Amino acid sequence: MILIDPPNAPGRGRLWSHLASDVSYDELHAFAAEAGVPERGFDRDHYDVPSEWYDAMVEAGAVPVRSRELVARLITAGLRVRKPPPA
Repeated sequence: MILIDPPNAPGRGRLWSHLASDVSYDELHAFAAEAGVPERGFDRDHYDVPSEWYDAMVEAGAVPVRSRELVARLITAGLRVRKPPPA
């Protein structure tokens, strides 16, 4: 299932949502490509999408969930990739 959390992550002067799959990266990449999300938006285990795209992602089939649920579902699916510790 494709999941999206609310646009609550600040960066580069705007708010961002995270688009993820709790099934596979293949499902996530296919959804993103079909929805027009640029490949450069992929960050380890999710795509960053700007707040103004949120409604379009939901209309395309992404299921809105809270941020904690999105992370929990990635962990349960074995798809969570953590940031490496600072050097």
